[in-house]
Amino acid sequence: MGSSLPYLDPALSVPERVADLTGRMTLPEKVGQMLQLNAKDGVRHLIEDMHAGSILHASPDRVLEAAALTERTRLRIPLLVAEDCIHGHSFWEGATIYPTQLGMAATWDPALVERIARATAVEVAATGVHWTFSPVLCITRDLRWGRVSETFGEDPFLIGELASAMVRGYQGDGLDDPTAVLACAKHFAGYSETQGGRDASEADISRRKLRSWFLPPFERVAREGCRTFMLGYQSMDGVPITVNSWLLNEVLRGEWGYTGTLVTDWDNVGRMVWEQRVYADHAQAAAAAVRAGNDMVMTTPDFFGGAQEAVAGGMLDEAEIDAAVRRILTLKFELGLFENPRHPDRDRQAAVIGSAGHAGLNLEAARRSLVLLTNDGTLPLAGGFGAGTDGRALADACAAPRTVAVIGPNADDAQTQLGDWAGSSGQADWLPNGHPRDMIRTVLDGFREHVPDGWTVTHARGADILTVGPDPRGPFFPDGQPRPEIVIPAEPSEALIGEAVAAARDADYVVAVVGDRIELVGEGRSTATLELIGGQVALLDALAATGKPLVVVVISSKPLVLPPSAHNASAIVHAFNPGMLGGRAVAELALGLVEPSGRLPVSFARHSGQQPTYYNQVRGQHGSRYADLTQSPAFVFGEGLSYTTVVYTELEVLTEVLGAGDTLRARVLVRNTGDRPVRETVQAYVSDTVTSVTWAEKELKAYRQVTLEPGESREVAIELPVADCSLVDAGGNRVVEPGAFELLVGPSSRDEALLRAAFTVKG
Repeated sequence: MGSSLPYLDPALSVPERVADLTGRMTLPEKVGQMLQLNAKDGVRHLIEDMHAGSILHASPDRVLEAAALTERTRLRIPLLVAEDCIHGHSFWEGATIYPTQLGMAATWDPALVERIARATAVEVAATGVHWTFSPVLCITRDLRWGRVSETFGEDPFLIGELASAMVRGYQGDGLDDPTAVLACAKHFAGYSETQGGRDASEADISRRKLRSWFLPPFERVAREGCRTFMLGYQSMDGVPITVNSWLLNEVLRGEWGYTGTLVTDWDNVGRMVWEQRVYADHAQAAAAAVRAGNDMVMTTPDFFGGAQEAVAGGMLDEAEIDAAVRRILTLKFELGLFENPRHPDRDRQAAVIGSAGHAGLNLEAARRSLVLLTNDGTLPLAGGFGAGTDGRALADACAAPRTVAVIGPNADDAQTQLGDWAGSSGQADWLPNGHPRDMIRTVLDGFREHVPDGWTVTHARGADILTVGPDPRGPFFPDGQPRPEIVIPAEPSEALIGEAVAAARDADYVVAVVGDRIELVGEGRSTATLELIGGQVALLDALAATGKPLVVVVISSKPLVLPPSAHNASAIVHAFNPGMLGGRAVAELALGLVEPSGRLPVSFARHSGQQPTYYNQVRGQHGSRYADLTQSPAFVFGEGLSYTTVVYTELEVLTEVLGAGDTLRARVLVRNTGDRPVRETVQAYVSDTVTSVTWAEKELKAYRQVTLEPGESREVAIELPVADCSLVDAGGNRVVEPGAFELLVGPSSRDEALLRAAFTVKG
């Protein structure tokens, strides 16, 4: 093939090149471009016989093999290589694995999240991967759902802030940047509104409810240039998202003017045949999926024959396939893949993957992601070292040697600390042992490496969490995917508990590290309960009975229901799978080497029966509790303690009457009343006091993070466009209704912690 062909000429515009190439393609080649296929079992058939436009879950060797095979095809159209690089380059040995999205969200810091995404993109791009299926914009609703850890929490505004930052980080300065990777906003939309927490169940959401809370984060990233969207698994009002023309065409491509590329989730098209059973065969399902606006069809190999059969039978016009192919080819031309396919670069990999700079960023993220939930003054241990080495030297000189017993099933479980979408989480078979152990610091590692000279660290496992057994329905789903094994909670062990109690009695402090494991996390792994399972509650009860100062560290994928022995402990520290250096960060926090600054992006339940527990629920119910149990969350959105106290006073709205086009300006005085520095997250909520439709009592609309030295006071300015004080009315229109409002400012969403000031929006 001559290099003079127009589509190979970089001097031509992208639309000209796309038009020329599309015109040269056969129908099988076009349909193949729409296929994103699983490379787990090899790539030759996918490329030579099915003309695949994209592959995913390709081992490093198969990425290279696929590139070589593509060069020998008739049109030499480069592949889009995709991977779930969710909180780091998930399945590349030696890559940097950061806290999960929920952990990132606890930082409340978009700039930090953008830096994490940028560093991830640099590592990913060096390996020949062009596309990451991240960020997740789902809203946490039911904590039993298996994918809570992949979200940014329960608040649409915070999700929009952090997801936009992540998109900017992934896509860099533009797709022509060789370190840019395609971001993917998922799962569009409403996937997390499950029934009973069950993954991919029917989402019972009205269009008004979608517009009210679920769509705004997606609209924001769409308008800010996120180049791809992934569709949810679920159906709404009986219509699978994959063929929801109202959502995909009227809203996304119509109202929002989105011109990017849509990709289905795993076998969405096939699931409409074999699971949801809304189509009799793959020809019908393929025709419907293309007409609804899907571009890339993930892991439904039968789409290849089904789409061609649909065209031959008159169910589908080839021009509709052309539209999808043009969008896919546009991405490839804008990425510059025809000139530089961005194959794996070993020299670049050696320079950037797992680099010291990325490790430093990872440690910063881990520290910032930790949330101190309770503290009776036991933390920091022995009064803490204070900030910097001078503080540690002082503590070393003044504090008597202590013994810390680090106990629990997650105290030294390196891979569990990483969470889902990491080396040992089961999605990749080329990392059977997970990520390199020497890159990971567990809580036990952290204490051993950072206690003062002369201190002693002991260890006992204390309990097991679970074992697994086969699913009686068989090892595979109908589409050939493996079924997760069934979790079997471990029984409390008298021997393990006895060993732990003995260690506790010989110690000055007990640090109990509990939580969940990967077998309880992810797609198809929702949980019926939220309690600590296995021998963990018995372990905590036994440790509490020793009377020794007990610090409970929870390393888990999501908020769990904790027993009284944890709530009555000296302190609780929560770590949402804090990544490779999370254990070091936990130890540093407990020892006072760093200040706790994380704030909850999601509320914690007191019992699983009170689901949902998110703070911004719609007004209106009989009473405020269950007949038998409270509805009050254990911990609420926005909460988190510091090693000091911050007092809020003098909230003032500077302009009390505003028009819909104005900006609300207010100020509040915050004062650090303690003797340690603090990073305070000043949160601003709005309450529309009377609304034409039922609405949330309050919603986060702005926040500021400020650093205060001991004794320092600062006036914090708050600016909020009145246009953001909106609701979705009964007609489905987002409007600002004139009338009385309240601005609520404080350290969390808890009513008792908020100052209030009134303002009015005039008609």
